[in-house]
Amino acid sequence: MASFIVFEGGDGSGKSTQSRALCRRLQRRSYPVLLAREPGGTPTGESIRRWLKTHANLNPISELSLFVAARAQLVDDVIRPALGRGATVICDRYTASTVAYQGYGRQMDLELIGRLNRAATAGLAPVLTVLLDLPVRAALARKERQDAIESAPMEFHERVREGYLTQAAADPDGWLVLDGSRSSRDLSREIWAKVQPLL
Repeated sequence: MASFIVFEGGDGSGKSTQSRALCRRLQRRSYPVLLAREPGGTPTGESIRRWLKTHANLNPISELSLFVAARAQLVDDVIRPALGRGATVICDRYTASTVAYQGYGRQMDLELIGRLNRAATAGLAPVLTVLLDLPVRAALARKERQDAIESAPMEFHERVREGYLTQAAADPDGWLVLDGSRSSRDLSREIWAKVQPLL
């Protein structure tokens, strides 16, 4: 059965490592699986990703619009077709990232972000969002090089973390919140225990 699982967390939290680990576990068990990332996953999305990674001080509306554009293309070209084929789709970031980074981090209008997210996805929501939570200083210390967003002030990243935890608290059945400081192997096992019944 097709499932849509999203990994979220601040920069350096380990979400990309865990999303890849889950994908490999599913492949070893011969599940049809697709791993996607945001922004990215399509030619349009990858171009937007390169732009966002290298251009600091973008107007917040411009930044928001680019993320939403990349998401709309990914959902239409990649995620929905894969789900339609019965694949499990694992996505490294999704709508919750925009709420956390642009809504809480940039302090933009949450209602506007909600409308844009719904428009970009046509209401497609994950069955599970895995949040790897880690104190900001510990997370950023894992990054050898920081891109335009990662190099934002500490206060910005603290607000992003607050945004993630607020979303998770509002939907405890749909979110799995894990301590990102735990060993990668332990996290992988706990994620698998949660994901297995969804397959």
